[in-house]
Amino acid sequence: MRIMLFYISIFCLLISAFSCNKINSVIEKSDENVELYPDYRDITIPCNIAPLNFMLRNDSLNQIWVIAKGREDSIDIKSNNKKIIFPLKKWKRFISNNINDTIIIQIRTKKNQKWIEYPQFYWHISPDSIDPYLSYRLIEPGYEVWNRLQLRERCIENNNERILADNKLLEGKCMNCHIYRNNDSKLSLFHLRGENGGTILNKNGKLRRLNLKGNGMNSGAIYGAFHPNGELAVFSSNIIIPQFHTIDNKRLEVYDAESDLMIVDFTNNKLILPSIIAEQNSLETFPTFSADGKKIYFCSAPLISLPDSIKHLKYSIYSIGFNPDTKECGTKIDTLWNAIEMNASASFLKVSPDNRYLLFTIADYGTFPIWHKEANLQLLDLNTKRINPLHIVNSERSDTYHSWSSNSRWIAFASKRIDGQYGRIYFSHIDQEMNATKPFVLPQADPEHDDINLKSYNIPELSNGYVYFDALNLERELSIIALESFN
Repeated sequence: MRIMLFYISIFCLLISAFSCNKINSVIEKSDENVELYPDYRDITIPCNIAPLNFMLRNDSLNQIWVIAKGREDSIDIKSNNKKIIFPLKKWKRFISNNINDTIIIQIRTKKNQKWIEYPQFYWHISPDSIDPYLSYRLIEPGYEVWNRLQLRERCIENNNERILADNKLLEGKCMNCHIYRNNDSKLSLFHLRGENGGTILNKNGKLRRLNLKGNGMNSGAIYGAFHPNGELAVFSSNIIIPQFHTIDNKRLEVYDAESDLMIVDFTNNKLILPSIIAEQNSLETFPTFSADGKKIYFCSAPLISLPDSIKHLKYSIYSIGFNPDTKECGTKIDTLWNAIEMNASASFLKVSPDNRYLLFTIADYGTFPIWHKEANLQLLDLNTKRINPLHIVNSERSDTYHSWSSNSRWIAFASKRIDGQYGRIYFSHIDQEMNATKPFVLPQADPEHDDINLKSYNIPELSNGYVYFDALNLERELSIIALESFN
């Protein structure tokens, strides 16, 4: 019996060797790249990212054979439906074994009984992790009406997703600007517009509904950011006017008829208007604190005749000192980025948590670049004042909303680079020499998701944990908590 088993084993080994040689003999190399989505070629990825599932665009190719080769191990996957789906456990183990190394990806497809082998590409596994959670707004890309608007939270380590707020449960109200204090999910806020709305402040899952519009103010809080101490925030108050285009192949322009800055004291329910910034002949917006809380950065433009002179509306970037103990601003305003010299307009200011970089959006003009296809990102070194135009990051399809990871090594941003219509979320690594890497789109469990999803992603914000409320909890709480007034 043992002799028979021995000969059977030898026979199987010979068959296996013959089969392998036969497969190798019919592999034909191609110099052309196969078209795949997402474009995950030659990118740097975090060591804790979810699987980079992808698919082939060529309808005539169905059988796929993908080999991901690491330092000592590999993943081998074959598919008959043009999609490559990496098993989560196998992916995590594979990535963990290859941190700070480069993975080589080999794609083969079968056609006419031959395997076609395409040029290899790589994934570099950065030892810098990214914050595991991402919140964003899902909204229809049109400008005149929305049908279903949600704030969602995604775990970008495994693609699990939750709904934080749903306007179907909140009388159809508009929701926007879900922001965190220092990427901390335990302290966050967002605005709920319309009657019985307010600014919803979340602290460890306990919600407050705030009226951030004081007596005599024309508008409440719009764009803003927490102070690092969590007890204060800075906001702009804006009267926003939409203007519809009939030329230049643009749909919509949004501008401020009035805007100013205010400090919010959450502990004492106070609104503080910095007199040195409040000027009647200028428009201030998009304020944020420095990471140490000792400065306020903001955008400002001279008040001009609107909408007639909209193309001359250009916002510069300024800074002013701030004392968190006295809650007072300094006496000197410094110019960091001059719109006239740059012949552009700045918006959406975000300071890196290590207090070194200021990331912002530029467009030809205006204050709402989401409808400007020329909008892109720029990076300012706050120590040297050097600017990196981030050519490797930007496209020609509206690169706008953005946020930092808590370790200051990754940025998340929204872009319409795929089709000019739908916003998607991309990630790029920023090193200590101010260099950026080729962006890659948010991974999906099904790589076809972006093709069939008819919503835009915007306002991506990274956080270190999950938020302590969800849509059902929010609906219940807002029906019983009172609106708190500020003055």
